[in-house]
Amino acid sequence: MIERLSLNSLKFFYYVAIEGSVTIAAERLYVTQSAVSRQIKNLEDLLNVALFERKNKSLILTAEGRVLLDCCQHVFNQLDHCIISIKQQKYKNNNLIISCEPTISMKWLIPRMVKFNELDFGFGITLLTGGGPLDFQNQDIDLAIRRNDFAWGDHIFSSKIIDEFMFMVNSNQQSASNLLLSTSRPKFKNYLAKEYPEISKLNTIELDHFYLCIEACLSGLGQTIVSGFMIEHELDHDFFQVEKYLNFDDSAYYLLASSSIEEDNRKVIFRDWLIKEMQQTQQNLLNKFGYTAHDQ
Repeated sequence: MIERLSLNSLKFFYYVAIEGSVTIAAERLYVTQSAVSRQIKNLEDLLNVALFERKNKSLILTAEGRVLLDCCQHVFNQLDHCIISIKQQKYKNNNLIISCEPTISMKWLIPRMVKFNELDFGFGITLLTGGGPLDFQNQDIDLAIRRNDFAWGDHIFSSKIIDEFMFMVNSNQQSASNLLLSTSRPKFKNYLAKEYPEISKLNTIELDHFYLCIEACLSGLGQTIVSGFMIEHELDHDFFQVEKYLNFDDSAYYLLASSSIEEDNRKVIFRDWLIKEMQQTQQNLLNKFGYTAHDQ
């Protein structure tokens, strides 16, 4: 019997049975109503029983139909679990390829990779640096860490990690008259002029990346404004003095993917680890300097 049974006909029967309508089943399966009706008839002919009673415009399951529906629900649930298990096995021991903004990668994520590997989650991380819009397929990326300063589109799945927080800092040998700003955030100067006009009046020196601003500040070329995630090491070792905590652009870090993060257990593990680690960094630094997340 099994070799003559069409899985398609069982699937079509299942949807008609749970919806009670050939029309709705056809819409959900993206086929014509006649295709659904034909599959149901073929299945009834094969089993030599009626699966539905047709009353007016309604379809009512017969006793045999109810037995078959119960069996289909059980089998299809098992198939779902089997497919998920196969997909998870495919991912097991495969590295996650993650794209992250350069300075966050250098100053925050890479220093934590040894700690991440020691947790022995069963997979590693391959890190690529980059920012802005994404092409997951052509760039061969599993996940991306980005701030929400651009529109990534409805086709991208996103999970918020944490709000941004920034400090204005200087070194002991700084030039107080200069302000070092990164051009990687083009809206930054406008935010600064609006919220902190006294700071925006300083002589501005623009550099391509935040890591250049950090090194220039350490060298005494001026003060700079950077994310707390980028200078955790420098603040922990008192290489910088904090002049001001800034919280003004309402941006946040997100984890982006081309499909639901929940479909891949590696992505879920990394997301949860990332949230925990970034929250710990933020809380430690705010506590160190006596700030809260809502201070400005």
